[in-house]
Amino acid sequence: MGELYKISSIDWKPSPVLALATSVDGLRVAAARQDGSLEIWLVSPGSIGWHCQLTIHGDADKRVSSLVWCTGALNDEACGRLFSSHIDGSVTKWDLFHLKQTTVLDTDGVSIWKMAVTLPKRDVINSETKNNHVGNGFVSKFHDSDEHDENSESDEDSDSTDTMKQSVIEYPRVAIAYDDGCVRIYAISDTDDFMYVKSLPRVKGRVLSVTWSADANHIFSGSSDGLIRCWDVISGHEVYRITAGLGGLGSGHDLCIWSLLSLRSGALVSADSSGSVQFWDSQHGTLLQAHSLHKGDVNALAAAPGHDRVFSAGSDGQVILYKLSSQSASSDGVNSPIMMKKWIYVQGVRAHTHDVWALTVAVPITQEDALPDERVKRARREEKPVEFSYHKWAHLGVPMLISAGDDTKLFAYPVKEFTKFSPHDICPAPQRTPIQLVLNTAFNQSSMLLVQSSHGLDVHLLQLRNVHTAGGRAKTEMLARVKSKASQKIICSTISNSGTLFAYSDHLKPNLFELKRSEGGKVTWSVSKRKLPSRLPFAHSMIFTHDSSWLIVAGHDRRIYVVDVRSSELVHTFTPCRDLQDEKLPPTEPPITRLFSSSDKQWLAAVNCFGDIYVFNLEILRQHWFISRLDGASVTAGGFPPQNSNVMIITTSSNQVYAFDIEAKELGEWSKRHTYVLPRRYQEFPGEVIGLSFPPSSTSSSAVVYSSRAMCLIDFGLPVEQDDNDMLNIQDPRAKSSQNLSVKRKIKHKNFNVLPLENPVLFLAYMSKNSFFMIDKPWLEVVKSLEAPPVHRHIFGT
Repeated sequence: MGELYKISSIDWKPSPVLALATSVDGLRVAAARQDGSLEIWLVSPGSIGWHCQLTIHGDADKRVSSLVWCTGALNDEACGRLFSSHIDGSVTKWDLFHLKQTTVLDTDGVSIWKMAVTLPKRDVINSETKNNHVGNGFVSKFHDSDEHDENSESDEDSDSTDTMKQSVIEYPRVAIAYDDGCVRIYAISDTDDFMYVKSLPRVKGRVLSVTWSADANHIFSGSSDGLIRCWDVISGHEVYRITAGLGGLGSGHDLCIWSLLSLRSGALVSADSSGSVQFWDSQHGTLLQAHSLHKGDVNALAAAPGHDRVFSAGSDGQVILYKLSSQSASSDGVNSPIMMKKWIYVQGVRAHTHDVWALTVAVPITQEDALPDERVKRARREEKPVEFSYHKWAHLGVPMLISAGDDTKLFAYPVKEFTKFSPHDICPAPQRTPIQLVLNTAFNQSSMLLVQSSHGLDVHLLQLRNVHTAGGRAKTEMLARVKSKASQKIICSTISNSGTLFAYSDHLKPNLFELKRSEGGKVTWSVSKRKLPSRLPFAHSMIFTHDSSWLIVAGHDRRIYVVDVRSSELVHTFTPCRDLQDEKLPPTEPPITRLFSSSDKQWLAAVNCFGDIYVFNLEILRQHWFISRLDGASVTAGGFPPQNSNVMIITTSSNQVYAFDIEAKELGEWSKRHTYVLPRRYQEFPGEVIGLSFPPSSTSSSAVVYSSRAMCLIDFGLPVEQDDNDMLNIQDPRAKSSQNLSVKRKIKHKNFNVLPLENPVLFLAYMSKNSFFMIDKPWLEVVKSLEAPPVHRHIFGT
């Protein structure tokens, strides 16, 4: 493979996951992290791994307390609309097209603990409610007075039955649990307005959990006084209350009801701070079963699609399965035995090292937003690849349980075969530190690293000469550190090939800096800020051209700006479009999140967050080509090889590799021959491809692609060798002739060699034609750096 240099000293501190939610269509999972960012995860077609489709960098000061999806205002919004509640008392919407967070319900100073949404009811509105009808059918957009009596049995302050009926119930409704003891109900309009409907009477303590009954006629709330209350949605009256501590380990008013789950069978499930999970008859409020198996607070509950399995997770790092089982009960000896159903404990799994905060169930293996006539059925294989049990159960339509928490990881479990297979690590390297390497810089041809953190940039000098020690370790020297203004979160960054310029963008604007070295006796480094054009919008991605003369900025306004760094003037503005005739129209395409440029400064490739590619000619400043989503998948990496600037290599989340002839606007010869018959060992590449690198040689035809778990060496000048017993991925008539392969032989592959890696990889790149540089980090070191303490596990004899 050549020589490999490694360092593990780069800081990497991912953020805990606070909440999970599955989209309306069941295909996507939203994960909210403590640092304010939101991720959308799904499984790509033909791939065995999860793919983070997009990331939105939200407000770090708004701690998310819950996530909910509701039906979309438009028919084409299959995944629905995503909202989050926050500890500061506000509710925000996450715009998955424009990649932004917008406040839809301002805070009134009271924290929100949980939200629960119910789908619209298409019932005919009672004609008696036409009185006092307001505008578009909602009562008011404002709260009524919250001067409620703290005794929930006092109903004078709750809204009348007529008031509730006169709300337009064909819209989704959301129940919000507030810290002041209130549950407030809102209707969500097609324009994302949270329109106030009513408040339930205030109770003592905080309302920590809330859920709707299956028929949406009742709301269940759990509070910090150890009580579960059932409310009639129409009248606002309390139907009954349950003292949860009677069935579990907790007692009195010190018990916190952290989560509630209403099942279609009529059972209500509660999770509390004593470690108990209890099943109740929701009609009468009587206890069915109680399980006290967690060794700490139970934070989350989730149900299988059939509502015959329930999962719980908590501060002990466990995920526990309970199953509805039929058992025979003895009768009087004359009649046949009576069959009774009970919720029984099945098994617990501890994949997490820290508290688990969230659970959700999804059925996520599908195409990524392909149109119905574009869907292509992909063969899924039955044989078990080495070391990967995930293949055995990750099939089309198989429900998956997802868990997440303080250890920053997301794990997937088979819902129906929970006890048979180990959890699957969805993201072995969560929130990787963005890193960029430049070779042969203006500073004595040395190599440099740009390392991006949440609030700053570090520039390192990479030292490889005479430092190759046991284990192939390299050394770095810190040259400069730049912190963002007012601790703004950095979204993207880049460094020029010369090493003299680097830039970043936060949520305010892009910033450009120049690095200088003075050698007056002692070498010192200094950083000065360079001017950029005024009103340049903040960016989702940025890159320097190969000659370091232009800075290209992909603005949040969905335009691409070309800036001359010497004159600080705007050279040109591109508006990405599908039809090349629409260049002068306002932007309509999704934001650009990746940029690649060719070494001859002729081509610029821009990729949006859903995988469409726009190619621009920088010589004539015109858009050259539009490439729609490849195989319905997202782009994971790409670039232009140094030896041929007319070729663009792209990897996708479906584990495919494409080589394009840019000038001819078509697939290159290599792709025409091989893309549809890539070897199975690459199709089942462990982990999502996160990077691509070319050797700095004008004669090499090689490239390396890598995930956080493995690397794959590809030589585009060599034939592609198939695996033994390989089931070809036939999607194109041109590939059918390849089925008649010659006799299969077990040989050492010269192409598409997949090499597993020991530790999670943050970055990997060619240093020369025969050497690589890699940054990895043992996961145990990352765990030790996390702020939250790990779950204590008793070791026998200690």
